[in-house]
Amino acid sequence: MFRRHLLASLGTALAALAWKPRQAEAAAAATEPRWALSNAEWKRRLSPEAYKVLRQEGTERPFSSPLNAEKRRGTYLCAGCALPLFSSDTKYDSGTGWPSFWQPLPKAIATKQDFKLLIPRTEYHCRRCGGHQGHVFNDGPRPTGKRYCNNGVALRFQPG
Repeated sequence: MFRRHLLASLGTALAALAWKPRQAEAAAAATEPRWALSNAEWKRRLSPEAYKVLRQEGTERPFSSPLNAEKRRGTYLCAGCALPLFSSDTKYDSGTGWPSFWQPLPKAIATKQDFKLLIPRTEYHCRRCGGHQGHVFNDGPRPTGKRYCNNGVALRFQPG
């Protein structure tokens, strides 16, 4: 019985991996023609680390971003297109090693399902250029209860 259940679960997980969701909201949201860049153009614009995260949906090492410790007032922008994504008023120390926020700015992000770790997660992208930012979890502080766990290399901080 256990073996059959295990095999059924594994089959479901593999089917989820094989299913490639469309670039749904993230790609559809990148409607401004000037942000529909080729991979070669993105590689010229971004550092190799930023390209891996923003364009290939990678993840930077935890505790590697100076933005994790940023405490000044200001705005966090997409490193790909400079769209304002988060206010410093919503940033908090989640202890995870990545800059974390409890709420994005209005109309700043788009989400999609991610099955890379076999279990479904909600991935979010910059609404303008489609650049991968991170994942959102339901273990954040009030008032939203959300934790937008962001790759620091995918952000640029603008004091103010």
